[in-house]
Amino acid sequence: MATHGIHTIDTGFVRPQFDAAYLLVENGRGAFIDCGTHFAVPRMLAALDDAGIAAADVDWLILTHVHLDHAGGAGELIAQLPDARLVVHPRGARHMIDPSILWAGASAVYGAAVMEETYGQLRPVPPERVIEASDGHVVELAGRPLRCIDTPGHAKHHLTVHDPRANVCFTGDVFGLSYRDFDTAKGPFILPTTSPVQFDPAALHASIERLVALKPDAMYLTHFGRVEQVEKLAADLHVQIDAMVGLARAAHGRPDRHAVLMESLTDLYAARAKDHGWQRGRDALRELLGMDIDLNAQGLEVWLDR
Repeated sequence: MATHGIHTIDTGFVRPQFDAAYLLVENGRGAFIDCGTHFAVPRMLAALDDAGIAAADVDWLILTHVHLDHAGGAGELIAQLPDARLVVHPRGARHMIDPSILWAGASAVYGAAVMEETYGQLRPVPPERVIEASDGHVVELAGRPLRCIDTPGHAKHHLTVHDPRANVCFTGDVFGLSYRDFDTAKGPFILPTTSPVQFDPAALHASIERLVALKPDAMYLTHFGRVEQVEKLAADLHVQIDAMVGLARAAHGRPDRHAVLMESLTDLYAARAKDHGWQRGRDALRELLGMDIDLNAQGLEVWLDR
């Protein structure tokens, strides 16, 4: 049963329960928040069937930011939703209208072959269907207000969707990663994401605090799902952001900087997971978080060099 009409969609990216999008339904009208990659579009449309609404009943696709695991399928999905408009941070709008720069930037990180296989094609969104959501912009879903909050730190083009009706936030990546694989009796385990290329620790701290000040009952993360214990998780994120910045500074100037950071980040997360009551050990953690650790190291290095 969907709480407050909120449906969690597993986009199928990487592994089960890794990458989520959301469908909100209010009085027979729908809004998607994030959409996964090109390959996730059939799952998004199937979610409409499950919720009992049609593609023509969807008014909005709201993107938290334009990283491809959140927004890669936006153009293809919008093409399947005849009346929906795309809502995106002003800094991200041009990349949805013309995704060529976004594709080139991601290809520089991952390689063109991996891009094709992992993300699929990026389809442009017609400019007349794109709405730029500056800080405080309100999207109305059948009378239900959804407020867009500018939340930089992970990316300059990042927004969070605050849903006062449900008293929750849809946080994209600004409130970190919390995979259900790491849940214990102590609740969810969380870590920040500092992936390339716009990590800004001061901005990330401030964005987290801004969201906590709303006193939400829960956060809906793209990676992955609903988490509660908001103030505790925020405190965990603040501690780790500072720790990760410290590890980056310690590795700076070393010829093997990336490898050193990979190891030190793994040590940090493994120690915290063990304290959290997670018993599977460092190797299992490295297997589950390998992609995230690599991207976090890269993002910290870009920040150091900047």
